[in-house]
Amino acid sequence: MCRHLAYVGPPEPLGRILVEPPHSLYRQSWAPRRQRHGTVNADGFGVGWYADGDPVPARYRRAGPIWADQSLTDLARVVRSRAVLAAVRDATLAGADAEAAAAPFAADTWLFSHNGAVPGWPGSLAHLVAGLPATDVLSLEARNDSALVWALVLARLRGGDEEGQALADTVLEVAAAAPAARLNLLLTNGETITATAWGDTLWYLSEPGRRTVVASEPYDDDPRWQEVPDRTLLAASRTDVLLTPLKEPSDALAPAPAPDSARAGASVPPKEPST
Repeated sequence: MCRHLAYVGPPEPLGRILVEPPHSLYRQSWAPRRQRHGTVNADGFGVGWYADGDPVPARYRRAGPIWADQSLTDLARVVRSRAVLAAVRDATLAGADAEAAAAPFAADTWLFSHNGAVPGWPGSLAHLVAGLPATDVLSLEARNDSALVWALVLARLRGGDEEGQALADTVLEVAAAAPAARLNLLLTNGETITATAWGDTLWYLSEPGRRTVVASEPYDDDPRWQEVPDRTLLAASRTDVLLTPLKEPSDALAPAPAPDSARAGASVPPKEPST
């Protein structure tokens, strides 16, 4: 339902990452090569980036197609950044809060994007709202599935979870509620990139010690691009990329097996009270 990209590395003009490559995110807005759902990403776009010495990212978002924005090319030509997250959008539901519904979403030092869709929205995820702080629900940027998925991730991050754990647990929780959900999530804090492949394409390009790019699809034909297997968590920095398989919700939520003695029918003595 969209295409997205994250970059960490030496400072580069935004245009060199998002516009200039032959199959750039800019071009993917009307001619994606590997998009499985939808064909044109014309329902908004956004770019988030980090300035030196400032951990809080800036954003530029619009409700229309990226190719129709006459200011973007000037912005992309002169703004340089060491970390970028950008997305072009094909809306799950038309007209959902205009540019407020366009990724990246942002809070504190994080930028976030969701490529996918949650079937049955909003009913399928309604019960998950009860686990969120009321202020988070009342301050959702948009009334769409991606904004709520971001709220679930953000609550975990602010609760102390590492980025990878927050994404993995959110994917499993949402997939259990809506089994056909597509949940390719992308997160950066300006230093690292964390992502999930769950229902759509995800690739990465790594030059260890210099830069890493994670994207829905390659923006050029460099043979070093590697595809991320479906049902995988990716954690990357400028120096390395780690891939970890994700469990299916039914596996993750299954009760742990009973001890051997319990399975054999033997009694298990109670624990002594701690002092």
